[in-house]
Amino acid sequence: MTRLPIVVAIPTKNEAANITTTVRSVIDHFAAVVVVDSDSTDDTRALAKAEGAEVVPYTWDGKYPKKKQWCLDHVRPEIPWMLFVDGDEMPSEELLAELRRIFLDGRPVKPAAFDIPLGYWFGGKRLRHGYTIVKRALLDRTRARFPEPDDLDAPGMGEQEGHYQPLAEPVYRLSAPIEHMDLDPVRTWFDRHNRYSDWEAWLEEHPEVREQIRTAKTRQGQIFHRAPLKPLVSFAYAYVYRRGFLDGRAGFDYALAMSFYRWQIGLKARELRDG
Repeated sequence: MTRLPIVVAIPTKNEAANITTTVRSVIDHFAAVVVVDSDSTDDTRALAKAEGAEVVPYTWDGKYPKKKQWCLDHVRPEIPWMLFVDGDEMPSEELLAELRRIFLDGRPVKPAAFDIPLGYWFGGKRLRHGYTIVKRALLDRTRARFPEPDDLDAPGMGEQEGHYQPLAEPVYRLSAPIEHMDLDPVRTWFDRHNRYSDWEAWLEEHPEVREQIRTAKTRQGQIFHRAPLKPLVSFAYAYVYRRGFLDGRAGFDYALAMSFYRWQIGLKARELRDG
């Protein structure tokens, strides 16, 4: 099988529960698979190497570039195209077929980046409806770069880029998903989003930085960025408008969890504002 001329970058920290499945899903399909690991204390590195992945250590210096831009700058630079896959994700068979049609037909690839939807799992169930997450995960590193907003003093994100997209033009959206099949307990979702809400609340009190980030979001993200009553709007959009109720209890739980996340942001922002 001809391998896709793409390097897969897998940023990790303590992903031993998921990394074997993730590496196996890509190792036979792409030109290179590189795990970029931030000082894991579990068996992430050993398990990734056992499946044939390259492992590169990464330690953040507290400045820009952050982790994904560092990957674009340093990981297998001889391969222009990079696909970011988290340690609990895997490309679907449909996505692999879609990429083969684009990259192996002999024609130049015109887009500078591709937006890819996530097949999201929550509470052990694959969601088919509700809020859809789209990631700009496939980049031509010669024509794409992550923004550097003035948020280094913000809590919550650390070495990770925030909730914004890399800048590129033009950008196409693919139809097939990356499957986000997190095997960790649901409490880890709440742990992560508790940290993320610290960053989002800080942005609410720094509107000039918030505006920098708004311009690096998807169209959907830019519209929601300005929406009032975000917890209610979030729940109504995911559960009613996007028919999250068709996913049963998992659809309700996820819509409620996202609404709670928006409520956290607002509450923390008011706490900061009140000093």
